[in-house]
Amino acid sequence: MRLSEAWLREWVDPPIDTQTLTDQLSMAGLEVDALAPVAGEFTGVVIGRVLSVDPHPDAAKLRLCQVDAGQGAPLQIICGAANVAAGQQVPVAVIGARLPGDFKIKKAKLRGVESFGMICSASELGLAESSEGILVLPEHAPVGDDFRAWMGLDDHSIELDLTPDRGDCLSLAGVAREVGVINRLPLSGPTFDPVAPASDERWPLEISATDACPHYVCRLVRDIDSKAQTPLWMQERLRRCGLRPISPVVDVTNYVLLELGQPLHAFDAERLTGAVQVRLARDGEPLTLLNDEQIKLQPDTLVIADDSGAIALAGVMGGASTAVSESTRHILFESAFFTPQAVAGRARRYGLHTDASHRFERGVDPELQVRAIERATSLLLDIAGGTPGPVVAARSESELPQRPSISLRPDRIPRLLGIELQTTEVEDILTRLGLQLAPAADGWQVQVPGHRFDLRREADLIAELGRIYGYDRIPRSQSQSATRMSAPREADFDLDQARARLVGNGYFEAVTYSFISPAQQALIDPETQALALSNPISAELSVMRTSLWPGLLQTAQQNLARQQNRVRLFETGLRFRVEGEQGLLQEPMLAALGIGDVMPEQWGMAAQPVDFHHMKNDLHSLLALTGRAPEFSLVTGAHPALHPGQCARIERAGAELGWIGMLHPGVAKALDLPDATYLFELRLAGLADGAVPNFSPLSKFPSIRRDLALLVDRSTPCAAIEAAARAAGGDWLREALVFDVYAGEKIDSERKSVALGLILQASSQTLTDQDVETTVTRVLNRLKQDLGARLRS
Repeated sequence: MRLSEAWLREWVDPPIDTQTLTDQLSMAGLEVDALAPVAGEFTGVVIGRVLSVDPHPDAAKLRLCQVDAGQGAPLQIICGAANVAAGQQVPVAVIGARLPGDFKIKKAKLRGVESFGMICSASELGLAESSEGILVLPEHAPVGDDFRAWMGLDDHSIELDLTPDRGDCLSLAGVAREVGVINRLPLSGPTFDPVAPASDERWPLEISATDACPHYVCRLVRDIDSKAQTPLWMQERLRRCGLRPISPVVDVTNYVLLELGQPLHAFDAERLTGAVQVRLARDGEPLTLLNDEQIKLQPDTLVIADDSGAIALAGVMGGASTAVSESTRHILFESAFFTPQAVAGRARRYGLHTDASHRFERGVDPELQVRAIERATSLLLDIAGGTPGPVVAARSESELPQRPSISLRPDRIPRLLGIELQTTEVEDILTRLGLQLAPAADGWQVQVPGHRFDLRREADLIAELGRIYGYDRIPRSQSQSATRMSAPREADFDLDQARARLVGNGYFEAVTYSFISPAQQALIDPETQALALSNPISAELSVMRTSLWPGLLQTAQQNLARQQNRVRLFETGLRFRVEGEQGLLQEPMLAALGIGDVMPEQWGMAAQPVDFHHMKNDLHSLLALTGRAPEFSLVTGAHPALHPGQCARIERAGAELGWIGMLHPGVAKALDLPDATYLFELRLAGLADGAVPNFSPLSKFPSIRRDLALLVDRSTPCAAIEAAARAAGGDWLREALVFDVYAGEKIDSERKSVALGLILQASSQTLTDQDVETTVTRVLNRLKQDLGARLRS
């Protein structure tokens, strides 16, 4: 929401400077995002009148102008703008003027002819990013006056970042109301007198969806001047609020939208057929919008229609078939109250977001419609004339939102705010906010005005008291409460420690959306049903993620697009799965991604791309934090998002914990990612129940190592060999590790050679050769029995 400070001060003008005003707004919950001047810095620009325009004697595209700038004798100024003409009032930068960019105007000679100034365009004065031709002013602009002062350009554009509950401040009147309350000043905005109808012509109405539109107002205005131009003062106010002037009718509706917060729409009455109907759309009913987009309507969408079909998406955007054009002479103004429930989500469903939908979704005052249409009629008649008819209204009192009556107890105020407020101050603040107070046995009964959709309970009223009293005035205090201290179990998995370990391994933590697109879901986890959102932010964020991988892959795409070829990312967060009778299951997860070289580029080490084993090593460094690393294993499996040959299921005691592997080439191609993209994901719940480290005395006796060369089937995993050796090794076996794997010449093509190292040590004796041979034999027998292994000759 952007507004002009000067326009705001016409409604309420506290004796404070701009910075204090913006600070007040921010402290009152209307956060000021930006404060910018409405024009560039310039001096020496006055209003001039073009007396004559002649061609330049030596340049076809230049004009030789005589300009009265209020300095006595006319100034000779050379101008290249095609739209310059005699009789125009224009801004003139005289000799010595300084324009934005510290551009100083000096006497110049163009093609042998002297020029004593410059006729300015809007862009040259910092009033627009671009412009075609010079800025033409109204005929009544006083010649010789300072242009900056006459236009009121010592003004600021204030941009507010409003929370969704403060829809009442999406207008100049709403913000002025807040400023008045804060500074204890009454509003002095313009008075809106009803426009007397000049004809009895009424446009017929048919309202069938009264639950979605309980109040609808329209008015016919005939014979407007189609050649009329929007006055400069209105164009300037629209520009300073971030809107582009278009035509008188459209500009009037936008002006009232900004001023009062009530969206309006104007139909070309000559393009309407029959009565205006407010109804729900028919399934698949077509509608071409003002932006020329063609949509197929769904049956829960509220539309404005006539006998020809839908002509507008109610509360969102008008249709092209009844749009106002340059030749429009008869218009039908529409001003309605559409319930937030009827509009919420409809714009996003059709890929739209408009100023109207933004306001209707948050709530518009249901008593504002007649006032807004009277204001729009008055403005249009002043600009383009016309013959107004009477206001035609359809109103369903039973369907209109009821103004809540809230009980406020004085003893609750200090309990929530931490301060005592005097009764007179409570009543003063609430009254200034427009609330109606009546005495009650336990305090007050408070009637909420129609524009405050956010006030629904006692806590809301107390929050308003704190907001207007001033958060900065509430003293700091040391609160006391009974607390129960509990230390975490030492055996629990420490997520902070896991984050630190990944960061130490070169990863960066990412935080991505919990919502993803159905296309991402189908690509990464097609076998799992995703929960669809009933009111998504956008079509690209319409289902809940069932894995953390989509967010990491999208983040990797963005990094690679910005020439970051080495990407290490991890994320911790929830995944969301629909699990039968359990409903929605929210599981804490940890996922990581690796692309590019293992180490940053450096002279002392050759480049080495990341592979499966590097990711496996980083995974094992996390599993080791549980103190039970041997309990975890990688089992060959198949995942739709991973390469069939480089994919493993992470298990603990036979229970699945997650997956690790290389991204499937088809998925990588669809996402425009390198084939060598590696991922893993873990369920954090499966890492609980760790082991507490404890001390074991060091043996005083020597260790003995025996290396075995085993022949096993090619499909036998090394982890199974190590596990079988540990199971058979007994108390003397300290470690069993695979240190070499060979398959090739002199080895059966169905077999592979695995070198297994056994380290034996006793804590109370020196092992004899017989002790060692007994243990090795026991290990070999177990390997032969379980895995069909034999010693390589």
